Amino acid sequence: MRTFHIGGVHPPENKITASARIIDVELPREVTLTYGQHIGAPAKCELNKGDHVDRGDIIAVASGFVSANVHTPISGTVVKIDKIKAPNGMPCDAVTIAATDDDHEKDLAAIADRKPLRTEPEIASLDAKKIIEIIDHTGIVGLGGATFPTKVKLSPPPGMKADIVIINAVECEPYLTNDHALMLECPDEILEGVRLLMRAAGVDRATIGVEANKKNAIELLRSRISSLGIEGISVMELEVKYPQGGEKQLIQALTGKEVPSGALPIATGAIVQNVATAYAVYDAVRFGQPLIDRVVTITGPSVERPGNYRAAIGISIEKLIEMAGGVPSDTGKIVLGGPMMGKSIVNIDAPTTKGVSGILMLPENMSERGKTEPCIRCAKCVSACPMGLEPYLLATLSRLGEWEEVEKEKVMNCMECGCCSFTCPSSRPILDFIRLGKQTVGAAIRARQSQKK
Repeated sequence: MRTFHIGGVHPPENKITASARIIDVELPREVTLTYGQHIGAPAKCELNKGDHVDRGDIIAVASGFVSANVHTPISGTVVKIDKIKAPNGMPCDAVTIAATDDDHEKDLAAIADRKPLRTEPEIASLDAKKIIEIIDHTGIVGLGGATFPTKVKLSPPPGMKADIVIINAVECEPYLTNDHALMLECPDEILEGVRLLMRAAGVDRATIGVEANKKNAIELLRSRISSLGIEGISVMELEVKYPQGGEKQLIQALTGKEVPSGALPIATGAIVQNVATAYAVYDAVRFGQPLIDRVVTITGPSVERPGNYRAAIGISIEKLIEMAGGVPSDTGKIVLGGPMMGKSIVNIDAPTTKGVSGILMLPENMSERGKTEPCIRCAKCVSACPMGLEPYLLATLSRLGEWEEVEKEKVMNCMECGCCSFTCPSSRPILDFIRLGKQTVGAAIRARQSQKK
């Protein structure tokens, strides 16, 4: 069975919600939308307090090539444009929209009576440029967590060309099952989205990578490809190993090619898109729907109603948690995402964003770090690193502030997967120091580049 060749770990899967169907959360009457819901420059809000907007309208416009539009999932009036507290407690700019009863009823009627914007012949006539324009306008970003604007991936630098689209349906992060649920409930829509991505990229083949713990999804996708007579798309079963869903690891597992240090994935001829992103592309092209909702896994060992919930982007994290039965009394930590790469939060009154794939509530006894002990030179972190780095060395150099050495040791290649900290028998905060090193070195690199301009 295929996998990547260097490092990796096998954390407990804990896919509590693997068999849970998608539950549609009632459309909220109020949403708060932040401007930086993607990697790159934050979008720019051009609204004023008191302005009225309709469901699907742009509320913040992309402010550069690496940026993305932000749309409202509800009709209503702008009641606030101000800074709010993000989930991590830091201030960020946002706009709050509130719906009247008439606005709400109009939105519910529009959802119930949703009709395609384009016919089959119209979709078939779309060229690559037009598909990318639609993706750009509708604010689609990578929904696997990185939130890289999809239009950027589909617009390679001059001299580079894709020869394959890879669909990331691995979902290797423990606990998360939102992609799995989407594959089981919307296989045809996903496959149509994949075909649109292939046309946008100018390629005639695509591979969907799925870990072997989702055999029902693998069998269903293969069955639908066969039944629909789709050519050029294959489904590849992959070994269950973390971080199988890392972009570089997935490319290596599926194509055997390695992304060179410092290079983009397109250097191997591959464009990687998340499976939920493929679904969003289908929705945008067929129905004209911007990225205004997504499926979120709400889970944890003590959660009353764990599940996969489709919710409007901008709904508060607290309201989603209430849908799952509220915060369990034994909760010690709430994490956005999964336990390996997710970030713990301090504010559940904050809104969801495009990048929120999961809300994980961990009991107190699973939330505390072990006591930090001296490094025993076991090199487990080195063996586990999927990027072939020496995590103990990077962490030590970062702790000592040896930034030139940190850069020489290729700290920017770190994907922050957490394998090093997961395997450390001394419970050392390896990744914490490496993140500090990445932030410092990254800032220095950007400063050097700006001086050259």
